[in-house]
Amino acid sequence: MKDGVAVIGAGTAGLIAAKKLAQLGIPTVVYDQKKVLGVPVRASGILSINGLDGLGIGYGRAITNTLYGARIHAGGETMKIEAKKAMAHVLDRKGLNDLCHDEAVANGADVILERRIGGQKLDLLAESNIIVGADGAVSEVAKHFSMGKIRKYTVTYKAEFNIASEDPRLVDLFFGKNISDGLFGWFSPNAKDILEVGIGVDSQSGNAKAAYERFTASPYVSGILGGAKPISEGASIIPMSLREKIVDEERRVMLVGDAAGQVKPSTGGGIVYGGNAAMMAAEAIHDHLSGKAPLGSYERKYNRKYGLDTWLHSAANAIYSGGVVLDLAIRAMNALGVPSFLSKYGDMDMPSLTFRNIFKAQDSYSY
Repeated sequence: MKDGVAVIGAGTAGLIAAKKLAQLGIPTVVYDQKKVLGVPVRASGILSINGLDGLGIGYGRAITNTLYGARIHAGGETMKIEAKKAMAHVLDRKGLNDLCHDEAVANGADVILERRIGGQKLDLLAESNIIVGADGAVSEVAKHFSMGKIRKYTVTYKAEFNIASEDPRLVDLFFGKNISDGLFGWFSPNAKDILEVGIGVDSQSGNAKAAYERFTASPYVSGILGGAKPISEGASIIPMSLREKIVDEERRVMLVGDAAGQVKPSTGGGIVYGGNAAMMAAEAIHDHLSGKAPLGSYERKYNRKYGLDTWLHSAANAIYSGGVVLDLAIRAMNALGVPSFLSKYGDMDMPSLTFRNIFKAQDSYSY
């Protein structure tokens, strides 16, 4: 296949890239070593509605719950942010992956399962294809083509229980050094009578399974679980910073999604950033093959769109994981009416948009 694209990894980002490439008329083959896509499910599935709508996926069948806000807990303080309109959906991640697969194939991409591509096979593919590495946080494509490191990882451990949430419209987030070093603990009402309990820790400073066991043994959490046994559980690794290089123009290699470290460092969520990056990569490939722009335009476009927001998410992570007295901060924000502002103007994916929305609201009240 001359001047085609080989996508390595049939996760969400890889399949979105394949769909876009096929729509642009570029021969595309996706390779994945798994026998069944999306199994096992490693990551949680809370995604903002605005972010999801921007991906162009017909995701309706994958929705398992709809969220209107969050309760943020630190020490003995709680801040409740609840909007009047729906803010996020909880999605069945395997269902979402299956939808992305079907859309990629419907648009003309080929998907080949049980095919591991690494080492010399990558070199052979690269002779006549542009390579898109979408093979996860520990990317073999990135390693093989010497595309540098990701500086920071978070490891999570989560489990699902047959328990009804106190309020299925809200997700609960638990912060504090006594809970997690590097991220937070959470309760997510994934579906009716299905509660996900999880925690994330910095990969260099803690053990996610041990942190999970301490979290679930605490009086508050153990009281909610009431001795229930998990119906599923598992660990995952999440990149929390961009890889040193996401494009190699000379060898025509690009990275998208977790392989590139395209996540929100405040939460570890990667589908919206990675999915948008996948579409940007496809457009850059089209422009490159048309002689309009180099492949490196992809990296520049991504940084323009998400650079500031990635920095803001990183700053938020540094604040809550750096020993700040969050209970006092929550008390102050409650007193100042911050939850009301966030419920009206907040954006889960783009904190810069939150600030712009607030400033616009202030201007509208100026005379």
